Amino acid sequence: MRVYDIIKKKRDGFELSTEEICFIVNGATSGSIPDYQLTAFLMAVYFKGMSSRETLDFTLAIASSGDKVTAKINGIKADKHSTGGVGDKTSLIIAPTVASLGLKVLKMSGRGLGHTGGTVDKLESIKGFNVSLDYSEFLRLGETNGVVIIGQTKNLAPADKVFYSLRDVTATVDSIPLISASIMGKKLTADDDVIVLDVKTGEGAFMKTLESAKELAKTMVEIGKGAGKKISAVITDMNEPLGYAVGNALEVKEVINVLKGEKVSDLLEVSLELGAEMLYLSGYGDKNYCKSQFLKAIENGSAYSKFKEFVSAQGGSLQDFENGNYLAEYSLEVKAQQSGYISGLNAELIGRCALSLGAGREKVSDKIDYKAGVVLTKKVGDSALKGETLATLYTSNKELFKNAETLFNSSVTISLKKVRKASCIIDVI
Repeated sequence: MRVYDIIKKKRDGFELSTEEICFIVNGATSGSIPDYQLTAFLMAVYFKGMSSRETLDFTLAIASSGDKVTAKINGIKADKHSTGGVGDKTSLIIAPTVASLGLKVLKMSGRGLGHTGGTVDKLESIKGFNVSLDYSEFLRLGETNGVVIIGQTKNLAPADKVFYSLRDVTATVDSIPLISASIMGKKLTADDDVIVLDVKTGEGAFMKTLESAKELAKTMVEIGKGAGKKISAVITDMNEPLGYAVGNALEVKEVINVLKGEKVSDLLEVSLELGAEMLYLSGYGDKNYCKSQFLKAIENGSAYSKFKEFVSAQGGSLQDFENGNYLAEYSLEVKAQQSGYISGLNAELIGRCALSLGAGREKVSDKIDYKAGVVLTKKVGDSALKGETLATLYTSNKELFKNAETLFNSSVTISLKKVRKASCIIDVI
């Protein structure tokens, strides 16, 4: 079998066999196929696409290229995955809540890059929290506590790391088969029984249009079903940040507030939909019952108790959040430049604002200021008087305020007419 022949076959629009796809993935993993041929293969897929069968084979080959969670865990293993957004801290609400209701969540999460945040970065803003547990401890905590979250291991779907690094520099990122295989290839390594996908669309999302978000969602659901999983995808709005906080420690504090019963409407709406979907697919009851039980777990305190247990088990302390020591040294209030109603808060620009304050990284090697970020005072649909505070910016380097304030102001649209805020839940596939 020759790489040249496989590239030519895909370039000419023909369907590749399972053996040919595995040959490419194995060659990427071992390093036996050079980057220039892998790039040619990716470009051929970008232009010619993949059939459903090819996409499934490609995904399964990526998932099998490294470590997999194969140990038997008592109970139903469930997980959710977000395609990335701004202020998206739903995993930290959902995981302990559904775990308090009996599901097992053994989750490997990623770090943020660019304007989107990462669950691992949020957890590392908690003093002492360990995201690098060894495999046996990962399994033990998943079994005994019902929830454990760590960073992705170096040998988790290593073929994807090769393909992604090449896609990132060769303009082949935005291909539905390649995106789907990348996401699901990593997700299938955990061997969960239930997978719920949060596919975001809008200004702050990777998929800017609803059409592309639906196509991605349908493709990933097909892959999951082909792999024998109970799976669904919820398409959610990401035109404005989710919740009020954007930035690692700031978002953890908002998570704590929600788990203690604070009604942050859009954040709770999305968390409730995703969590109830996990419970529903796990056979917990009908969708309305699952929603009622999810809310009950928050209201009776069991969700927050499970969160504290989860943090403590991985070496973390919530003391800084209890005594107010989670805020950066410097803060700046951004004021409304005119009176009216908030009609737009561009999520990507606000994500870039938080990034400019030190809350994220442009490249993997960048250091994060875990206390930096943005806390919104107003959301879309709210009224604002000229001079009223729209948000507070936080950073450990006050020289960063000027650029950050400019970015935030460019994200805000104020209109004379009140805008009706739509639901964050767009569709379920």
